[in-house]
Amino acid sequence: MYDLLVIGSGPGGYVAAIRGAQLGMKTAVVERAELGGICLNWGCIPTKALLKSAQVLNYSKHLNDYGLNTDGNVNPDIEKIVARSRGVAAGMSKGIEYLMKKNNITVISGNACLLADKSVKVSNHATGEEQIITAAHIIIATGARAAMLPFAPIDGEKIIGYREALIPKSIPKSMAVIGSGAIGSEMAWFYHSMGTQVTLIEYLDNIVPLEDEEVSAQLSRSFRKAGMKIMSGTEVQGVKTSPEGCILSLKTKKGEESLQVDIVLSAVGITPNTEGIGLESVGIVTEKGRIKVDEHYRTNVSGIYAIGDVIATPALAHVASAEAIHCVEHIAGMAVQPINYNNFPSCIYTSPEIASCGLTEKAAKAQGFEVKVGKFPYTASGKAAAAGEKDGFVKLVFDAKSDVLLGAHLIGANVSEMIAGLVTARNLGVKGKDLIHSIHPHPSMSEAIMEAAAVAHGEVIHL
Repeated sequence: MYDLLVIGSGPGGYVAAIRGAQLGMKTAVVERAELGGICLNWGCIPTKALLKSAQVLNYSKHLNDYGLNTDGNVNPDIEKIVARSRGVAAGMSKGIEYLMKKNNITVISGNACLLADKSVKVSNHATGEEQIITAAHIIIATGARAAMLPFAPIDGEKIIGYREALIPKSIPKSMAVIGSGAIGSEMAWFYHSMGTQVTLIEYLDNIVPLEDEEVSAQLSRSFRKAGMKIMSGTEVQGVKTSPEGCILSLKTKKGEESLQVDIVLSAVGITPNTEGIGLESVGIVTEKGRIKVDEHYRTNVSGIYAIGDVIATPALAHVASAEAIHCVEHIAGMAVQPINYNNFPSCIYTSPEIASCGLTEKAAKAQGFEVKVGKFPYTASGKAAAAGEKDGFVKLVFDAKSDVLLGAHLIGANVSEMIAGLVTARNLGVKGKDLIHSIHPHPSMSEAIMEAAAVAHGEVIHL
């Protein structure tokens, strides 16, 4: 009998297990694949390793811009690039294995299925073994998988998902990416950098549609300047595959069009892994495929909880980790405040990067705020100019009446490293004047935060 049993070892599951062990709970984790889940093995981490290779390759193409002479061309070796990415992911997974041992957490391999009386059946298909495990508290953290369009099922060859995109055997000459969220945009940028002719297709009017409209417009400009084709406001109506490639039927603002490419990447979102784990047998309530929980992640069944991509909260690794800690601390009887889903960082690791938190300008106005906006471009940043990274800006949205920071929207080099401070600022109710009077290092890209606040107050010095 365990105090805590966690089903799934992604950034929600393994964090829940470690926090439980830290609080003195006898803890076990059930995992059917690699420790670390999708994020460490097939998502966040290996993707960033690929994007780093793309960044280095792009730098190599502009060595002369930095005063460096080269006699030869630098060409991508996709086998080595993929091997490096897989090595990074494997190392991170081994790190989670170490943390499990360090915290005396039992790791059980297999598929979990909920039974009555807080029991779980674990089936190991490799060995054929089955065992029944009981626990006082069970956390479901089974994550999600790639969603599929009904007319474009992922076949792993001509129509691929994110898993196949991470381990290409060769670089296609042309690719259509359906969906311009984080996965679609990041993979579009990677393959474009490798030399693929990429067409990024988005059903809505703006790419990265959850971001501020000015951020979306900047990324679109940057992508187009780099040579990528962008088709927003475009509906994919069908995909025909053949040994020669794929033909997409598109409905655009101009009418019907067709697009022929070697391969299609479907990046249209995710589907929660809630099937086959016994939710129905124990009576756990779901809504639109996701498990319903309260502010402490309790399901309607006593002693069973759910966190991460299986519930209707932002599908982000760091959000899942925050939910894990909150859930376990609540189980332990600690006084915990519900997570503020109005203030979490969202990052897209394209080039330029995107990072944001809080309300967009449009959303703030829609909620009735009178806003004042400060926007400072990277073209006016000494550090960005010195780095050769002048695409981008920092945009801050303030409540005109109280001067409280409502939202921050950044696009440019290194912005994913800058956003955490603004999340903290929003948690503390920081005002524009506070940012102006907080001395920022010079030269740094983070100066753009102070300058953007100054723009909103009509006090900017360097613009």
